[in-house]
Amino acid sequence: MKRLASPLLALLLAALAGCAQTSGPSYESARNSPFIKANHQAANALLQQLPGSGSTMIIATLVNVDALDRSSTMGRLVSEQISARFTQAGQRMVEMKFRNNVYISQSQGELMLTREIHELANAHNAQAVIVGSYGESKDYVFINLKVIQPTTNVVLATHDYALPINDDVRVMLRAKRY
Repeated sequence: MKRLASPLLALLLAALAGCAQTSGPSYESARNSPFIKANHQAANALLQQLPGSGSTMIIATLVNVDALDRSSTMGRLVSEQISARFTQAGQRMVEMKFRNNVYISQSQGELMLTREIHELANAHNAQAVIVGSYGESKDYVFINLKVIQPTTNVVLATHDYALPINDDVRVMLRAKRY
């Protein structure tokens, strides 16, 4: 019986050890995050529409399209990653943590930059402001980014993309920031 128990015990331990290894988060999977890649690609798409580099720009936190005075961890993180890519491309980024709305609603859902944004852009001599909004569906977060000239509200560049709502994005959307 002892002879049979030892090989069975060894086999059981080997099987359990194999089950203990998981494919959970790792530094490698973090480094290759499709979330970061999608946001950097979105920034690249905006940059391709803009002439030259070295401009001073302001970036605002992305807001929920259904509640323009609200954002989330996801909105903040997307803004940070867009700003990082613009900085890497040679733009001078002025990061602002706005307490109030970046947009004001005009008739029929049209959005305009608030007076506060105009004043801040003027104070920092910013040639453009990057703003964005996102909307949730069952399976995706749809994101709209715009680069706007603050003195005229003219849209200089725009890009739309979608992120799948996986577990990470779901958690970031639920962490509301007011």
